[in-house]
Amino acid sequence: MATDPVALLQDLLRCPSVTPNEGGALALLEKILSANGFECHRLVFSDKDTPDVDNLYARWGKGAPHFCFAGHTDVVPVGDDKGWSFDPFGGEIRNGEVCGRGAADMKGPIACFAAAALDCIKNNPAGSISFLITGDEEGPSINGTKKVLDWLSARGEKIDFCLVGEPTSSENLGDMMKIGRRGSLSGFITVKGTQGHVAYPQRADNPVPKLVKLLSALDALELDSGTAHFQPSNLEIVSVDVGNKAENVIPAEARAVFNVRFNDAFTGAKLESLLRATLDAQNLPYDMETRLSGESFYTPPGAHSQMLQDAIRKVTGRDPDLSTTGGTSDARFIRSHCPVIEFGIVGKTMHKVDERVAVSDMHALTAIYSEVLKSWFSR
Repeated sequence: MATDPVALLQDLLRCPSVTPNEGGALALLEKILSANGFECHRLVFSDKDTPDVDNLYARWGKGAPHFCFAGHTDVVPVGDDKGWSFDPFGGEIRNGEVCGRGAADMKGPIACFAAAALDCIKNNPAGSISFLITGDEEGPSINGTKKVLDWLSARGEKIDFCLVGEPTSSENLGDMMKIGRRGSLSGFITVKGTQGHVAYPQRADNPVPKLVKLLSALDALELDSGTAHFQPSNLEIVSVDVGNKAENVIPAEARAVFNVRFNDAFTGAKLESLLRATLDAQNLPYDMETRLSGESFYTPPGAHSQMLQDAIRKVTGRDPDLSTTGGTSDARFIRSHCPVIEFGIVGKTMHKVDERVAVSDMHALTAIYSEVLKSWFSR
């Protein structure tokens, strides 16, 4: 191939693109893609209280069918880099692995798809290939994929299918792909009381026991037992805080945060209604704000998933699980525009110290993406 995915990954890893910094990663992709006939648009979006974010949309071809590859070049911080056995932004190859922050999540898949796409367009297929690459997936996800999609809609551009290159493989390349994700709703509960001395409780109103009772009611909820394509919904209490620095003072306020990962038995609105009804039944005063970061969704198994399954089986001999597990991804924004499936490299080391991917997996993933493109444009 004209483009070596391993060499491209090394170059991408040398771009310190920690959210929200572009770090040169989008500029590198734009240079390569524009030199090969892609029409490139650098899109910078802003929002109050969030940093400006650079995004890249690049398209080869004008007509249908339109195949889009989506992903992100931003990475999480390296943390204490003294714990790394190599330079997190060095792009080193060691023991048959490409090493660096973002190798798995998800500069590796981006490099593989670029190599596959550039090879594919040599045959001048009838249709279009595009890249939708954001620098805001690991951050607030406000000025990234969602706004690029809105920009595309305003231009009248339609995507027929999108493949997101998240690191979905679990133990071996090709053992898992994502056909959906659960939704995510966070709740922020506040119970107010009256501050006072612990020796005179009659002069105070302790909010802590009230909050504990409310949280116990939420924790006792059995939301569902799972659905055809999803594991059960789960509610987890993640923070309880009174900000109390004294052991002899009844606090004036107590707060808690919880998160629910919910399947297609619920919508965000239906889930919030159930949560509020559960809290109201305790007959205690409380305030609750919620934040819905994404509804549950899935792409029903069919032609799109079969195309990817066939490619994975041809290259690796494996039959991937069609999964909806894991956290949220930018696929939650794409799903309202077109069918979307996620598939990428083994994610064992993503977000960890010494993040890395196997060189052999990079070549195999490129071959899988190439097979998908061949199938897509030969339909």
